[in-house]
Amino acid sequence: MSNTPSTAPTSRTKIRRLAELANHDKSVLYGIIDESYVCHIAFNDGKSTHCIPTASWRIDNHLYIHGSNGSRLIKRLSSGIQASIAITHVDGLVLARSAFSNTMNYRSAVIYGVFEEVDGNEQKMVALDAFMEKIATGRKNEARPGNKKELAATSVLRISLNEFATKISNADPDDKEEDLNLPVWAGVLPLTVKREAPRPFQNGSIPTPAYVEKWANV
Repeated sequence: MSNTPSTAPTSRTKIRRLAELANHDKSVLYGIIDESYVCHIAFNDGKSTHCIPTASWRIDNHLYIHGSNGSRLIKRLSSGIQASIAITHVDGLVLARSAFSNTMNYRSAVIYGVFEEVDGNEQKMVALDAFMEKIATGRKNEARPGNKKELAATSVLRISLNEFATKISNADPDDKEEDLNLPVWAGVLPLTVKREAPRPFQNGSIPTPAYVEKWANV
């Protein structure tokens, strides 16, 4: 059993459609975020509504993003507007005997709130180092860190993970009784993310780090 507490749904996170799939356990949310590399952030810029994909990562109870100071996404989120974030993993296609009973197995999360800016180069580096560790454990100790000019041109934002909802579907086909005898194949087509062999680029005599060698075997 998880030691991470559950969070009561709010008016925005109460799931009404297929409510039995709802989950408000923080550990489930953390797992969905930690397995992803990209989130989609919806926001309004005062004239129109946008949904932008961007790289994301988690430190404790916050989701982090980064970007150029001049980007519309960063400028609007830094102003304190409300935002909604979505992350989805599709785990399988569920084929039922009736077309209207076909569905998917998935893990999804929606997060609501307001982003805040991470101030100071030292704190930004801590956050960006955590992002580098997510990409490849140990990489932060090898790659050149950002210099003052690069850090000054980059904003790091974070949002609390206190208002969220997750939905989990992991089921076999659920055909209506009158469709069970139809001569139609039913079952699940599983989907996974496959890691492939790394492709070196102009490395010369540089030895291959362990995290690269292990990449395709995780």
